[in-house]
Amino acid sequence: MTTPGYRTRAERFDDLVLDAVEDLERRWARQLDGAEFAVEDVPPSNPAPWEHGGVPLGRYFPADAGLPHRVVVYRRPVEARAADPADLADLVRDVVVEQVAHLLGRSPEEVDPGYDDGR
Repeated sequence: MTTPGYRTRAERFDDLVLDAVEDLERRWARQLDGAEFAVEDVPPSNPAPWEHGGVPLGRYFPADAGLPHRVVVYRRPVEARAADPADLADLVRDVVVEQVAHLLGRSPEEVDPGYDDGR
């Protein structure tokens, strides 16, 4: 099977999220078992009670009423913050790490020793 030569911007973004998730699942497989990861274009207009200022880049939704833990990365706000493709990849990884840290109740640095929120 060959991959198409052209991938949309949304498909490339999905790939970045998938790469970040796969890296974290290698280290946290048991804790992340059953968790769902998703990409949405933009966050809903109603911020979560703990969110202050700015547009969120991602969100963690705790398991509730039979639904699994869920991490969502918001594509358009993340893309708007990135300076170039390399910065986009780093930012996607940071957002995924931050949300998984919420899920695990740990610091981002503990979830991924390579985490660097130098923004």
